[in-house]
Amino acid sequence: MTPSFGQYNPSIYKTFKKLIKRIPFSIFIYDSLLYMFRYFRYAAAFSRFHKAAKRARDRFGLPKWKERYPCLGEDTETTFFDSHYIYHPAWAARIVAQIQPAVHIDISSSLTFCSIVSAFVPVEFYDYRPAPLDLENLNCKHGNLTKLPFAGESVESLSCMHVVEHIGLGRYGDPLDPDGDVKAIAELKRVLAKGGSLLFVTPVGTPKIRFNAHRIYSCEQIMSYFNGLHVEQFALVDDNGRLFINADPSYANRQEYGCGCWWFKK
Repeated sequence: MTPSFGQYNPSIYKTFKKLIKRIPFSIFIYDSLLYMFRYFRYAAAFSRFHKAAKRARDRFGLPKWKERYPCLGEDTETTFFDSHYIYHPAWAARIVAQIQPAVHIDISSSLTFCSIVSAFVPVEFYDYRPAPLDLENLNCKHGNLTKLPFAGESVESLSCMHVVEHIGLGRYGDPLDPDGDVKAIAELKRVLAKGGSLLFVTPVGTPKIRFNAHRIYSCEQIMSYFNGLHVEQFALVDDNGRLFINADPSYANRQEYGCGCWWFKK
């Protein structure tokens, strides 16, 4: 189906933004104009719906402009999703289901992941900013990834996904520390039990720091940080949003902002 004029197309929008992002203020101007255009379309649609509602059976009363709730840019050809945050929790949940641990320990990963996994495995969730979630089989606690509250080699099933790249950058209120990520990784290695599983996810590509958002690592960096652990599986979400199981690390290194997913065992 060919998108109608003004219809949001994620691939075209992403390509166009890449072309103009080096022009000062161009992204801001483009986004502002796009918003205005969408709002004009919204106002026109409101008017058409209001007229149609006058002719229809009165169930809700006529819509009021003061009660409007604009949802713009969602008339897409396909349903948009964040490929990093859909695929990596789905990948990890399948592994936890395969392992079937007595309890799974998660350090600051997606709350959606922890909430769903807790339906079939008891989960303990630790975060620098603890979440006030109240669900059966899910226990949320405060935790500092650079000083985890576990004895050495005591955790059989552990996950820390899309987290380490932030440690030490101050984004979430943690102390600034250029080596915060390395200290966090050392803690994950310390607490993982012999024979235990660690699900670890982080951005991959050309190594760089994008302060204060995140770091991007090469696969070689991650493997050197986790020396002594065995890779059971490596998966990748590439820049095109595709998931690859048993991915090629050299392909991962060629991404701008890929999502590397490691299943480590000790």
